[in-house]
Amino acid sequence: MAAFAPAARIKVLSVDDHPLLREGIAAMINCESDMHLAGIASTGKEAIQKFRELQPDVTLMDLSLPDICGIDVLISIRSEYPNARLIMLTTFNGDVDIQRALKAGAYGYQLKSAPRKELIDAIRKVHSGKKSVPPEVAAQLCEHLSGETLSQREIDVLRHIAGGNRNKDIADRLFISEETVKVHIKHIMEKLGASDRTQAMAIAARRGIIRL
Repeated sequence: MAAFAPAARIKVLSVDDHPLLREGIAAMINCESDMHLAGIASTGKEAIQKFRELQPDVTLMDLSLPDICGIDVLISIRSEYPNARLIMLTTFNGDVDIQRALKAGAYGYQLKSAPRKELIDAIRKVHSGKKSVPPEVAAQLCEHLSGETLSQREIDVLRHIAGGNRNKDIADRLFISEETVKVHIKHIMEKLGASDRTQAMAIAARRGIIRL
């Protein structure tokens, strides 16, 4: 009687610019009998090239890379390989980042602080074609799902505020009146539930709307 061939192991590509984290992920994955680390990348450009070369089953993609945002790398890969299965791996749990990643086609969104078993389970789940979003991440997403989103102009104003600019400076840079800037700031604080500019920046940074 013919022997059954062993099931192919899950090929994983790890994309992260921190060597220690890459080494930790490599050790973790290679300890599992049903998966192996097919390759690593430390930049967005390298990730795209490695994906083309290796055709991994699952890719762990860092959200924050030195050259290209991880979500933009995700979009680039999926435009070329629509069936690519990627898990965003990040320290950020902002709902805006989560929404952007899932809308762009991410199969999962895992925090780097997650337990080892949770990440391994997510890889297996995504490999089988299912989505993987931890309960705490889903809760963060649902919390703001029905809330008003900031317009691009409001985000621009918020970024300038975070850069330490006064209303007059913001008006000059965006070619709008100072009164219009004040109206935008009023709407920003209402939408974010903030009592002042400082709190608005803190909330926006926590949710992933801006980076401080």
